[in-house]
Amino acid sequence: MAARDMSVLISVILVVAMLIIPFPTWLLSVLILINISLALLVLLTSMNMKEPLQFSVFPSLLLLLTLFRLALNISTTRAILTKGQAGGVVETFGTFVVGGNILVGLVVFLILIIIQFIVITKGSERVSEVAARFTLDAMPGKQMSIDADLNAGMISDQEARQRREKVGREADFYGAMDGASKFVKGDAIASIIIVAINLIFGIIIGMTQQGLGIAEAAQHFSLLTVGDGIVSQVPALLISTATGIVVTRAASDGNLGRDVISQLLAFPKMLYIAAATIFLLGIATPINDFLTIPIAGALAIGAFRLSRVPKQNEEELTEMEEVIQSDEMKSPESVINLLNIDPIEFEFGYGLIPLADTNQGGDLLDRIVMIRRQLALELGIVIPVVRIRDNIQLEPNEYRLKIKGNEMGRGELLLDHYLAMSPGIDDDMVEGIDTIEPSFGLPAKWITESAKEQAEIYGYTVVDPPSVVSTHITEILRTNAFELLGRQETKQLIDHVKETFPILVEEVTPNPLSVGEIQKVLQKLLKEHVSIRNLTIIFETLADFGKMTSDTDLLTEYVRQALARQITNQFAENGNTLKVITLSGKIEKMIADGVQQTEHGNYLAIDPNDSQSMLEAIAKQVEQQSSMGIQPIILCSPAVRMYVRQVTERYFPQIPILSYNELEANVEVQSIGVVNVE
Repeated sequence: MAARDMSVLISVILVVAMLIIPFPTWLLSVLILINISLALLVLLTSMNMKEPLQFSVFPSLLLLLTLFRLALNISTTRAILTKGQAGGVVETFGTFVVGGNILVGLVVFLILIIIQFIVITKGSERVSEVAARFTLDAMPGKQMSIDADLNAGMISDQEARQRREKVGREADFYGAMDGASKFVKGDAIASIIIVAINLIFGIIIGMTQQGLGIAEAAQHFSLLTVGDGIVSQVPALLISTATGIVVTRAASDGNLGRDVISQLLAFPKMLYIAAATIFLLGIATPINDFLTIPIAGALAIGAFRLSRVPKQNEEELTEMEEVIQSDEMKSPESVINLLNIDPIEFEFGYGLIPLADTNQGGDLLDRIVMIRRQLALELGIVIPVVRIRDNIQLEPNEYRLKIKGNEMGRGELLLDHYLAMSPGIDDDMVEGIDTIEPSFGLPAKWITESAKEQAEIYGYTVVDPPSVVSTHITEILRTNAFELLGRQETKQLIDHVKETFPILVEEVTPNPLSVGEIQKVLQKLLKEHVSIRNLTIIFETLADFGKMTSDTDLLTEYVRQALARQITNQFAENGNTLKVITLSGKIEKMIADGVQQTEHGNYLAIDPNDSQSMLEAIAKQVEQQSSMGIQPIILCSPAVRMYVRQVTERYFPQIPILSYNELEANVEVQSIGVVNVE
């Protein structure tokens, strides 16, 4: 254990010992001086901090110092009542500080008690209570603000985590201060009681046990009691003042001394008014002019000198900004930073600024937070923060979404309209501006708010502009989620699994599979809209088959078969019925015969005419099923599934390709079409 830790523990043990063991008077004097030194150090520290969290240990320290001070009071009381003395420090405060006058000492002691108990302690207690209440009430708003900055790309994940921790620590600190301020209040009450005990029982002991007369006993014990009371109240007053400073201190870039001077003297003209007031006070009243004129003159000179400082600072600041800008332009980092590409960017024209401006009622930032949470639950991938910015190069009502610098979607919004999507039969009674719904390419109309109710009556699906753009963003991110999963993101997922299943991860990586090979498997799953949230099953499968092959295509097929229940629930209606398009035996044999095996893996090589015929047959079946409102799903044998996917993914990327091994045994498969070629 470090020496610093031991010193704190030894100090606590010493406090306990003071409550039980009588200490010699010279040691009590040393401890009293240490008490005053610690109180002064706490006061100076509280004045020098920039924000309360820099002195977060203060509530616990306040309790320890209060206990130390009360233990000192008990020790000095024991010494006064048993020995008739309490050390040189107490006697000095009783004789020299108050001039040996008992009444003056009692008055000074009572004034200190009143200042501490009524003024400082009462105010600190109230401020602590209010600060704790407002801090707790403000926590949800602060958390939302952090999430908004994170989604806007203004801060990184690490910065957001640090700010969230700071918000939590602020709540804990002010809650602790609300209770710690009660210690100071109790200490002030205990000091009054201890002084009364010392005074009354000291006189009784002096008369009964030491044979002193009442006057002599009162004189002797009263001076010691007053000295002890004052010597304990001085550090108590310092601690109380430090408590008030801590709970009333707002976050700042400077300490209390700098802030007081800079803010109090921020308006030099006010010093002229103060100087004139003091000058007139000396002339109009019997106050000596030799007192008021020098003070008024000093205030006027200070005002004159301070009024010249802002101009100089402004000129220096302008020169400094020019130098900084020049240095930034010349530095190599200014060019390197231009190479950074944000994973996801959402740009919009100036007409759509209200969409993202919370002051104008925009909730796009909150919607993006929900989108990231939704996709994390749905796909098992953490979507990076979305950087939101306006772009004057776009049309006023236009927006676009870019992934890794490439445009993936674009649309146009009319903020004062609603988007009405046709139920399949257009009605001329619903008037609006014809358009195409950006997410799914459906015919739609921009209608005014007055036509909204009529459109809903005719069966149109009516949504507001924020819902249109958030749906579009969701679909783009869902479709292209595999592009957002790089090696770094894969390593984060591996570390997440390793926290709970370390042995499982050790069997998969770094041997037999590298991070890059695991990434390719996860990307292939995401590309076919298979969630990777169940990483435990995925890693169990990779651990079983990774030693047999490093072909990521084969490993992906094994993982898909292990996720059979998940895939079945994803595509089956009510979990027990699956309507599919099957491949004829001729097509499956043609694909199986076209598989070529090489040292670097297998690939499909079939005649282009056969491939074209197969695609045309698939397109015919897909169009037929889509017209009937049925989602097209192609079912084939496990041996050819990944090759069928290779043929169709460019032309039918949204159509699921399933194999028989990816379906649960209890699911009812209904073939509603067969793909065949002549």
